[in-house]
Amino acid sequence: MSNVASSGHPANRLAAERSPYLLQHAHNPVDWHPWGDAALALARAQDKPILLSIGYSACHWCHVMAHESFEDPATAAVMNSLFVNIKVDREERPDLDRIYQLAHQMLTGRGGGWPLTMFLTPDQVPFFGGTYFPREARYGLPAFTDLLGRVDEYYRSHRAQIDQQNHELLEALAGNQTLGDAKAAPGDAPLRRAMAELSGLFDPVNGGFGGAPKFPQAPLIERCLREHARSGDEQALRMALLTLEQMARGGIHDHLGGGFCRYSVDAEWNIPHFEKMLSDNGQLLRLYAQAAQITASARFDAVLHTTGQWALREMRSPDGGFYAALDADSEGEEGRFYAWDRAEVKALLSAEEYAILARRFGLDSTPNFEHRWHLRVCADVADIASEVGLSPQRVAVVLSGAMQKLFTARSARVRPGLDDKILAGWNGLMIGGLALAGRHLNETTFIDAAAAAADFARRVLWQDGRLKAVAKGEQAYLAAYLDDHAYLLDGLLELLQTRWNGEHLAFAVDLAEVMLAHFQDPDQGGFFHTADDHEQLIVRTRPLGDDATPAGSAIAARALGRLGHLLGEPRYLDAAARAVHSAAGRFQEHPLGFCGLLTALEEQLTPPQTLILRGAPSALAPWLAAARTGYRPLRITLAIPPEAADLPGVLAHCRPQGEAVAYLCQGGQCSAPVTTLDGLVAALSGQP
Repeated sequence: MSNVASSGHPANRLAAERSPYLLQHAHNPVDWHPWGDAALALARAQDKPILLSIGYSACHWCHVMAHESFEDPATAAVMNSLFVNIKVDREERPDLDRIYQLAHQMLTGRGGGWPLTMFLTPDQVPFFGGTYFPREARYGLPAFTDLLGRVDEYYRSHRAQIDQQNHELLEALAGNQTLGDAKAAPGDAPLRRAMAELSGLFDPVNGGFGGAPKFPQAPLIERCLREHARSGDEQALRMALLTLEQMARGGIHDHLGGGFCRYSVDAEWNIPHFEKMLSDNGQLLRLYAQAAQITASARFDAVLHTTGQWALREMRSPDGGFYAALDADSEGEEGRFYAWDRAEVKALLSAEEYAILARRFGLDSTPNFEHRWHLRVCADVADIASEVGLSPQRVAVVLSGAMQKLFTARSARVRPGLDDKILAGWNGLMIGGLALAGRHLNETTFIDAAAAAADFARRVLWQDGRLKAVAKGEQAYLAAYLDDHAYLLDGLLELLQTRWNGEHLAFAVDLAEVMLAHFQDPDQGGFFHTADDHEQLIVRTRPLGDDATPAGSAIAARALGRLGHLLGEPRYLDAAARAVHSAAGRFQEHPLGFCGLLTALEEQLTPPQTLILRGAPSALAPWLAAARTGYRPLRITLAIPPEAADLPGVLAHCRPQGEAVAYLCQGGQCSAPVTTLDGLVAALSGQP
């Protein structure tokens, strides 16, 4: 195989990498290095600043900057002359991304994003940065090559100022990781304050919080659902349900193929940024399942079906793990795969089908995406039925057939690029989402897929008693982060509620032990993002606040608390309590940014009840139906077959009796055995 791409440029050092994002840049004329000792040593030896570029494979603006600058020989020549150039996949190295996004915010006073473009001294400390820079000056931004020259000149002539700034930045980064001294355990005031703040941000017409661009913000929506369950807050429930309803109707939802895109560029959820991320869809599966438990909504059930089917059809590897992402672009254009021409749709459908589908998805109005149509729900089936003089049932059948024709035609198009790396943490999110969705829908294929992904994680990602962050095929690499351990542990606990497996419980315990041994802060409590034997970086960060995914510290605290109650293990309970208490100063001051930690706080204030059922599946079916009625976030239900042996902790005392038996456990203590279904229903009445 030639090492020269069709662009004519020979392969650079990224050609030896496994990340699809890094491989996208393997034939740039830029002399790219992966992050590592060799590149850092070269910068020190040549006294050159480092140009650090962080992005990911599905990022549209990363592609734009690559096409404009990194593929341009003249721009590359300037980069190669003045800098040691390092390219990083943020999904492989969230530790680096976390540090340099925070540094960008401190240096510029505004949030970052991707591509992240940071200029570092050879000792890895950033002295200037930004995100996307155009090749020619526009958008109020300088031309990239002009910027490169100015950064180099500043580096050469202002070393004293840079050294002083770097000293101050390192102090600020270290201070940002220092936790305040919480004198007393927090009560539920932060929970109530968060809801008041959410009410102020809520869009009462379109759902969601804030304006465009609008993100699903799963931790905020789950906080609303849990607050309704906790306090009966009807406004909290309305905010969650309207948001989920409007997202399901909007163009952020793929109505033909299932799944959700990353975010909407408008406030109405109509036009998305078209990338699809495994992490978002794992979280949304969980949210829609929770909402469906409350509402019994057929629309929410349909979203669960199509999103789960999308994950199994398009994101599952033959080995059982789930891939990371689908690109926003295809054939060099964002959204090309998803948009439609009216004539194309008419040619595919009968007149009756077109009349119904056009009304449903807005093809009877003006184009909404670059002179084409991107589908979003514009009319309900009942209203269309009234307009066309057909029954709603007939309209639904015709619409389903028309959508299938469009899906088949779309499947023949050039597909968006697939990022086929398998991320441990994101698989944990999908395991939890599929497990809960499968449990709610009684969809065994979803449960089977979640179990297979858990088995993949244990077989491939778990090596010599430690977790790896990434796999390509069945080859795992890179030390895993806190989020990977926490999300996997949380997903396994959700899966255990859906289908008992002693090996999955053992894996959960293994993950918990590694978190305590290598990630816990023995002095202040809580957890670091990286292990104690991880590569030494300029700061060791703590993931406290939520972003596109919930904070790793929050999920660690919640999952360890649940596992601690399940097994009666005080070390897990203590670690969970310390993680919440140590972060109290942060979430008491700004609760809305820490909704994941607020959930962990809630479970400290009201520990979950664990219901253990023992018996054969056929005998336990009506017992499970009674236990799983409605949305019960503070109830953990496990159905353990009678032959399961050598159970750890509290579970060892929950022995089978007769055909079926139940034990209600809380605070490490279990009730006397409940031997009748009526007795179980009575015991559960009035419980959380």
